[in-house]
Amino acid sequence: MPDSLDVVTFGEAMLLMVAHEAGPLEKADTLHKRTAGAETNVAIGLARLGLRVGWASRLGTDSMGQYLIAAMQGEGIDCSHVVFDPLQRTGFQFKTRVNDGSDPFVESHRKESAASHMGVADVDTPWLLGARHLHATGIFPALSPTTLPAARLAMELMRTGGRTVSYDPNLRPGLWPSTEVMRDTINELASHADWVLPGLEEGLILTGESTPEGIAQFYLNLGAKLVIVKLGSKGAYFQSRQESGYVAGFPVATVVDTVGAGDGFAVGVISALLEGLSPRAAAQRGAWIGARAVQVLGDSEGLPTRAELDAAQLPA
Repeated sequence: MPDSLDVVTFGEAMLLMVAHEAGPLEKADTLHKRTAGAETNVAIGLARLGLRVGWASRLGTDSMGQYLIAAMQGEGIDCSHVVFDPLQRTGFQFKTRVNDGSDPFVESHRKESAASHMGVADVDTPWLLGARHLHATGIFPALSPTTLPAARLAMELMRTGGRTVSYDPNLRPGLWPSTEVMRDTINELASHADWVLPGLEEGLILTGESTPEGIAQFYLNLGAKLVIVKLGSKGAYFQSRQESGYVAGFPVATVVDTVGAGDGFAVGVISALLEGLSPRAAAQRGAWIGARAVQVLGDSEGLPTRAELDAAQLPA
């Protein structure tokens, strides 16, 4: 049977309130409503490039949940596996606005959120295996003791079913009981992925290696087929068992908001590889979209449409 979707992902969407002016959150009088969530950022980005994307999650029946589902459906994403839980609340975040290129401060309110109550029962095997690819992150399994086995099951099902799996560690130390548990769990999950996308600083924490080459080799030894290490403004390093190399970053005149850059990078890599492009071309597309992402205020506003991507004329 033909695949019904190109990509599926599991994860928590949160309402994001971004301060209008720079300064501490407690002094912010005006905030702008946005969507947030690593997996949903990637889902939005892939959908804008014309891929058929499905997202599984749970939301509360509150106004925040209604806002988020409308935003995702508006992007053309299959939300048939999003459950509305009347007993739980939707998670939300506040984010400062910065004007100096630094990372903004993000204050999250996600404990006991509806999405944190997801578990293995939320993994619909036929729906999952109806997709070509699964994108996973290290955030969803960190939400609760029940989301971890759900994340593991989804990755195992897709890998054994002959589909591809991408994995962004997306470290959130505050969600884990300790650095050691975070490192061991993230790396165990990475062993179920085909494409692993760590950042350089993440790689040091997770592997003890300080070079892109060392980080890549660590995950290749765990079973990955391709590792692309994000190097921020310097671009990226890619390594498979057949080839390796560096790609340069794309110039950015003004950094507005760094949040979401890694998700944009993942959008570029996943879309390119699913189109059959080379690892080098995938890393270049990832670097280009990541550079767009840091030039806008919200997490997903910089993610391009297919027309914008085609107009960029990136190397194939």
